[in-house]
Amino acid sequence: MPKTALFGAAGAIGQSIAAALSATGRPYRVVGRTESSLRKAFGADPLAEVVTWNPDSPASVQAAAAGIETLVYMVGVNYWQFELHPELMRKTLAGAIAAGVKNIVLIGTVYPYGMPTANPVREDHPRMPHTFKGRMRKAQEDLVMQAHGEGRIHATVLRLPDFYGPGVQASLLDGAVQAAVHGGTADMVGPIDRPHEFVFVPDVGPVVARLIDTPAAFGKIWNLAGAGVTSQRALVAEMERQTGTRLRLRVASKTMLRLIGLFKPFMREMVEMHYLLTDPLLMDDSALQQLIGPVRKTAYAKGIRQTLAAAKARESQ
Repeated sequence: MPKTALFGAAGAIGQSIAAALSATGRPYRVVGRTESSLRKAFGADPLAEVVTWNPDSPASVQAAAAGIETLVYMVGVNYWQFELHPELMRKTLAGAIAAGVKNIVLIGTVYPYGMPTANPVREDHPRMPHTFKGRMRKAQEDLVMQAHGEGRIHATVLRLPDFYGPGVQASLLDGAVQAAVHGGTADMVGPIDRPHEFVFVPDVGPVVARLIDTPAAFGKIWNLAGAGVTSQRALVAEMERQTGTRLRLRVASKTMLRLIGLFKPFMREMVEMHYLLTDPLLMDDSALQQLIGPVRKTAYAKGIRQTLAAAKARESQ
């Protein structure tokens, strides 16, 4: 019986964690709404148990968590439906606790910090989100940490910055990756010259696997920083260097996001988070590394190489 369940497993982070568990021979359960997407992502791994759920059904949540020791939570919502985050977490917690789950790991974001007052940002930075999305993510964190404080479950949160990597489409860099591989113009959100950091998705899984096995991780929130400070412009330049091709860029400003958002809900919802591009939030993960030891981080040049290679491989399929 798997001791670890990945709720919201079909995304890039879920696949990274699954790969880390599988590499050590640990069986795991993947939980999602659609069996076909789970089978496509994990069906070839004999260590993976595929389970579907309906988060609106208490019985379904409890059944999906039955027999599990640690639940890793990555359940996503549409970018224009962030009000669902706290409610989904509340339902999942109730079902998990009823099923006897001992631990929960929430994969979080930088959104609850709000506007950075200092850089790099440590875990003791005030959580003062000034955006709706930040408040919803903070409420999500509060629910799991309150459950821990009440002794109902052991909980921890791992906060990630923006990410990129093979097969990752929900990335600021995806437009440039597609242009580098297929040609055309790269649609990006600017400014692209400001300091920024990205975590390479395959690096996340091993960190989560180690957190699961570290009792001292629970009851606290942890940062996982990227592979150093860079910028979108610098990573575009790296793509150009590796492909030998100059990329044509079309960079949307905050004003352009508002205009595009009249027709595309996703772009409209990016407006309130635009501060992360103009007022960079860079993370300090020294506390995490003191807890679990050094964290392997793929250098940006290598990460870009692997990301481009994966995009080319998909093109030939």
